[in-house]
Amino acid sequence: MDKKQSRMKRALKLRSKIKKLSATRLSIHKTANHIYAQIISADGMTTLASVSTTQADIKSTLKNTGNIIAAAEVGKFIAQKAIAAGVSEVAFDRSGFKYHGRVKALADAAREAGLKF
Repeated sequence: MDKKQSRMKRALKLRSKIKKLSATRLSIHKTANHIYAQIISADGMTTLASVSTTQADIKSTLKNTGNIIAAAEVGKFIAQKAIAAGVSEVAFDRSGFKYHGRVKALADAAREAGLKF
């Protein structure tokens, strides 16, 4: 089993648990250069808010888009957008990525900005 297959297996297990809870989820995806975050409704059909380091307003404030500082900014912005959309509690869907580094920085920044996991 290679690295991607292991990640997808972890993601499948995590998403099945979130689906049983029928909770709104904060889903993330990361690449080497960028990080993306979405708030997805409980039914899984609607994206309520999304933020990424590819957006001009976030990219202009950052020196580098693929580091922990950029992930923290995305976490802060996604929490603000979620609260504006009326969502205060979410389940954290890390898409199979291990909870450290940029993933942890995004989650911590979202919690500090008022989002509850």
